[in-house]
Amino acid sequence: MNFDLTEEQQIIVDNVQRFVDENYSLDKRQGYISGKNGFAAANWQKMAELGWLSLPFAEADGGFGGSQIDTMLVMEQFGRGLVVEPFLASIVLGAGAVKRGGSVELKAELLPAVIDGSAQLALAYAEEQSRFDLADIHTRVEDKGDHFHINGQKSMVIHGGSATHLVVSVRTAGAQDSTAGITLVLVDAASDGVSRAAFPTVDGLQAAEVTFKDVKVAKNRILGSIGDAYGLLCEVINDGILAISAEAVGAMEMLYKDTIEYTQQRIQFDHPLSDFQVLQHRMVEMFMEYEQCKSMLLRATMEVAAAGNKAQRTVHALKALIGKQAIFVGESAVQLHGGMGMTEELRIGHYFKRLLVIDAMFGNSDHHLYQFSA
Repeated sequence: MNFDLTEEQQIIVDNVQRFVDENYSLDKRQGYISGKNGFAAANWQKMAELGWLSLPFAEADGGFGGSQIDTMLVMEQFGRGLVVEPFLASIVLGAGAVKRGGSVELKAELLPAVIDGSAQLALAYAEEQSRFDLADIHTRVEDKGDHFHINGQKSMVIHGGSATHLVVSVRTAGAQDSTAGITLVLVDAASDGVSRAAFPTVDGLQAAEVTFKDVKVAKNRILGSIGDAYGLLCEVINDGILAISAEAVGAMEMLYKDTIEYTQQRIQFDHPLSDFQVLQHRMVEMFMEYEQCKSMLLRATMEVAAAGNKAQRTVHALKALIGKQAIFVGESAVQLHGGMGMTEELRIGHYFKRLLVIDAMFGNSDHHLYQFSA
């Protein structure tokens, strides 16, 4: 495999890294998440102007024509700064479903607004009872001829409170846990009958509980085929797993580097902590786990981008590994920093909380280990 970046990809990495360094000190990040929507609108507009929001979309749709590899490069740098703007929610998940399943007319209507930052999407797929099962859908529709009526509730919709549109998984046929009979519908968040209760998550981001009560949606807002969207949903979630895994790798890099720097400065028994062999061994373990996760991320991303026949199994392996080893790196960083590792004034604890949430997103380590073995 060729791991060298193209000239365009290196420019993207350099630009995102510069943006993070200039705009994501801990104090600035805390200011962003205290705002109404939990992120800075100016940062979002800057991302649009720099072309980052167009990366994964086809040139015919006004995009850059990139793949999961380009998204990985951006998300890894976002992980270094704990970026809170809704790139994952809107570009990877919500618009990812539209680019895959939307009609030509629907993509022409919506994707330009997504790319220029004026429209924000969110994927509403999880329900209270579903846990990690994408097919466990209770939200149902009634066929009213040329439109549907949606009734149900979606949980933990990432950035669902600020989204202008929601991509909603609904059941049009079959049993509650059947993979057949699932449909993806694009819903205007301002539609009558849509109510949203937004709340901050433990990692500082935003999510929402969304309720649909007799929400009227035209049938031309369907993504993919009616009753046959389970495969489409799985593809979108796979892209989400790759994206948050890249984010986790970026966060792990900062954790082990910050820990090394701290132990070189912290004096104990007239020696820097870094002089003690047992702590040196722990930091080497942190570095090794970071490198292992990064290697698995590269493999999984390249296999998915190339549509490899074993890509799904590798995605399961990646998520299982990230969930386990990212928490090890986070716990080690907190331990080596002492009690101050979990204070709000030090960014170590903020990285650790984000990694804990990443483990739970789209299936935790145990879930994906089971799927991998199966």
